[in-house]
Amino acid sequence: MKRGHGSAAPTRPGRTKAKGGTASTDPGGLVVATHGRHVMVEDDAGHRLICHPRGKKSEAVVGDRVRWQHTLEGGDEGVITSVDERRNLLWRQDEWRSKSFAANLDQLLMWIAVEPVFSEMQLTRALIAARSADIPVTVVLNKIDLPGADTARARLAPYRAMGYDVVELSLKSEEDAARAQVMPLLQGKATLVLGPSGAGKSTLINTLLPEARAQVGEISQALNSGRHTTTSSLWYWLDGAPGDAERSAIIDSPGFQEFGLHHIAATELTRWMPDLGAHVANCRFHNCTHRQEPGCAVRAAVERGEVSPIRLSLYTDLFDELSQPRW
Repeated sequence: MKRGHGSAAPTRPGRTKAKGGTASTDPGGLVVATHGRHVMVEDDAGHRLICHPRGKKSEAVVGDRVRWQHTLEGGDEGVITSVDERRNLLWRQDEWRSKSFAANLDQLLMWIAVEPVFSEMQLTRALIAARSADIPVTVVLNKIDLPGADTARARLAPYRAMGYDVVELSLKSEEDAARAQVMPLLQGKATLVLGPSGAGKSTLINTLLPEARAQVGEISQALNSGRHTTTSSLWYWLDGAPGDAERSAIIDSPGFQEFGLHHIAATELTRWMPDLGAHVANCRFHNCTHRQEPGCAVRAAVERGEVSPIRLSLYTDLFDELSQPRW
């Protein structure tokens, strides 16, 4: 999927307009870390402080531009008074609920590997979530030096055919070459990097940011009153200085499991699955669910070999999930 697929060039986080166009005299800042209801806000000079939301309307996620006030005169903590209008928002899904976790992204880097074998369901959920939020995606296939590389490439063929960019590399065995491939992708953008355990995402973070582990410890302790704990998301600057409009940044969400899709109606799924969506207009019934209805053009395309049967199976599982009542 090429950048934008119909959208204008993204606004950098520091240029986000306030909700409703209303101006605020409160200082602004960027949310660079979260833990529970505590967030770390970085002001435009690069100074950071712990902030707390004033209510549900001021709950913020990493990547949000916010307005804040000091809780005490001269104190080192603040309260968020408002969250600026977002360009986009992504959700994560756990066993109980969906929860927003990142906003105002320029792109998603989906980091998978030849080993361990990647989940096409996780990949599909990520692509649907990003496409519905108008966020371009690049898929990175790591560890192509391993024997299963050809099988992994074959599994990714349908996604290449849909227009998604797929970059192949071997981060551990060819670190310099891999770094040279990745850095241009990140230049001047705020990039969310996600991937399953063992795919090499932590190696990427540590390669690009040798001081990342120390930053995690410092921020975690600050957000959780001295107890070391993993934050839900972290924003890292890769270059530039505070105030630079075109700085590069990566956002890491350790422990991330799956994208939440409950904001998408089951009947809208094919809109965000381009290989299936290309055939929907030819279905006999306008409200075809592509499961058992006669004259379904999507199932006919599968039978002709134009759509992967696995992709239809993924759609069916997601359709069932999103059709369940939410309590």
